[in-house]
Amino acid sequence: MLVDKKPDVCVLGLGYIGLPTAAVIARSGCRVVGVDVNQIVVDTINRGEIHIEEVDLDGLVQGVVARQMLRASTMVEKADVFVIAVPTPFDDAHAPDITYVLDAATNIAAVVKPGDTVIIESTSPVGTTDQVRDLLAKLRPDLKIPGITGETPDIAIAYCPERVLPGRILEELTNNDRSIGGITPRCARKALTFYKRFVRGECVTTDARSAEMTKLVENAFRDVNIAFANELSIISDHMGLDVWEVIRLANRHPRVNILQPGPGVGGHCIAVDPWFIVHGAPAQSPLIRTARNVNDGKVDHVIAKATQMIADNPTFKVGCMGLAFKANIDDFRESPAMKVAVELATKFGSRISIIEPYAARLPAEFDGSGADLIDLDTALLECDILITLVDHDAFKAIPLAERVGKTVYDVRGIWPDQPRGMRRATDRLKLAS
Repeated sequence: MLVDKKPDVCVLGLGYIGLPTAAVIARSGCRVVGVDVNQIVVDTINRGEIHIEEVDLDGLVQGVVARQMLRASTMVEKADVFVIAVPTPFDDAHAPDITYVLDAATNIAAVVKPGDTVIIESTSPVGTTDQVRDLLAKLRPDLKIPGITGETPDIAIAYCPERVLPGRILEELTNNDRSIGGITPRCARKALTFYKRFVRGECVTTDARSAEMTKLVENAFRDVNIAFANELSIISDHMGLDVWEVIRLANRHPRVNILQPGPGVGGHCIAVDPWFIVHGAPAQSPLIRTARNVNDGKVDHVIAKATQMIADNPTFKVGCMGLAFKANIDDFRESPAMKVAVELATKFGSRISIIEPYAARLPAEFDGSGADLIDLDTALLECDILITLVDHDAFKAIPLAERVGKTVYDVRGIWPDQPRGMRRATDRLKLAS
């Protein structure tokens, strides 16, 4: 009788994707060691606690750590499956930086053995998995590497990007479909066997380069569609139209589904991944580049309108509502709300207060600005101007009665009951009275 031996797993990177992934894998019955360069993160997880905000993650991590299925370390250890989930930022010229991925592969090279599987989950430009393969071949000439050897390879190398929504990560890690790209079909099959241990969604195998491009395309598609909504909001503002009303009516067409505009696009996916496509094919991607520029430009539009509003009311105290890149999370990466709030704090100093229920203190970007962090009740008492930058549930729940007498710049359109008198476009600038 064959006994199913659950593989030992090493997850490199314990951030917003790596830690939930490690915990879900551990829940499936695999022993997992999570690796991170930050000793504080390692110590926090080994206490059964978490360093990020995510629904139900605290209970899951506490449970798998208590059962000794998950532990954290600063050192890569021997395992049967290695999962790379480290950041892939871009530089000032929007060129992707895969240094962290290659560093992770270098550390794996020191311990990888025949029979192991190496999987990259980090969002990466097309060709990254090939670079990892070549690096492992260089560092471990004793191993037969897939795609290079003419014999049966000793290890498998694959790419399988996450596709999850913050606030629903645990559910979507389990239930969403996965695209698994192997250096060879055999590599893809080995990775497929691993993912089927904890993924209920359909796992589709392909080649590594197609899987890499698929992840980038998914986020570029969303970026282009958000850019249409954001550009429409600027046009509507120029024409004196209410873009929310225009979109509501247009979406009644059975084949139209315009997204909602906002202050820009944030996070480490939609605001970043399209640039990987542009960098790889600059002459062939004018639409994707333009969408990125439109969404980045929306931040400047919001700053300009807010600046004018504040300057026109020199005695008003201002509350900037939200710093996160989306609702109900504590992730400020590439956040347009953060960029707007920092710029306004730099210009207007102590007149600016920040309301962010998912922050215990202001980020370092506000140091020296004079801005302060206050709670929502204080803001409703003290602030004459409210600028809604994030659609947190706590903000949406504020009734009209508590907004009476406030000048409101509703960038997210969270208060449709606000009096229509001065409402204009996406940027619902109006005075409740």
